Amino acid sequence: MQYEGVLTKMQTEFGEPIQYYLVFEDSFLNVNQLLDKNIEINFEGYQCLNCGKKKKIFRQGFCYECFYSSAAVGDWIMKPELSTAHLGIADRDLVYEQKVQLQPHIVYLALSSEVKVGVTRKTQVPTRWIDQGAIQAISIVEVPNRYLAGITEVALKDHYADKTNWRKMLTNSVEHIDLIQERLKLENLIPAEVQEYFFLNKNDLYEMHYPVLEYPAKVKSLSLDKTPHFQGKLTGIKGQYLLFEDGTVFNIRGSEGYVVKIAV
Repeated sequence: MQYEGVLTKMQTEFGEPIQYYLVFEDSFLNVNQLLDKNIEINFEGYQCLNCGKKKKIFRQGFCYECFYSSAAVGDWIMKPELSTAHLGIADRDLVYEQKVQLQPHIVYLALSSEVKVGVTRKTQVPTRWIDQGAIQAISIVEVPNRYLAGITEVALKDHYADKTNWRKMLTNSVEHIDLIQERLKLENLIPAEVQEYFFLNKNDLYEMHYPVLEYPAKVKSLSLDKTPHFQGKLTGIKGQYLLFEDGTVFNIRGSEGYVVKIAV
């Protein structure tokens, strides 16, 4: 069978194991069903996820112009502490920013490579953790806006990583740490204005199990710009990556906006 369309991040379903879906305009594919099978990926071109034009992708699935104009990729996305919608101050589009920023956010600890701290909207639990390839995650605070989550994350960055080491994550070289006990250490590290939202004893530890037949010892990243045709046997799915028998890994989210044909 053959599937064709614009890559967007895989949709996921929390289960045993996590279920993954590639969704195209006219079809969708349950990627779990491709495990232990040979698949072929062909790069056909680009299509900006924002304007829809067939223009080279710059970052996050957007062309250059859209990346620097769309409210969906403002600086506050990567740096929540820069959020200003709670003050009624716009970055690019106040209506959009109020919709996204002025809703419950979670600050969390996750085990994806080592313990990391991060921020996500409450509606993205546990999707955010699955996308990062975390094997466990736990909430620290639930706050009413993105700004409060951002300043909490900044306060904890001196003690925890805020990025996932993707090579360790994909080779399953993950530290095993008791996140419930780790959370108990944080109360005095959280900003004063967030103290009332701290989860001291909440029992909300998530565990994620991924559809992986075999983890690679070493990984090499597939770039469709450099390798427009690839064929290999799928041996796992973790985070937003496809893992192949020869150690090649393909970051679906990092290739958003790329038009592909996938033959199964």
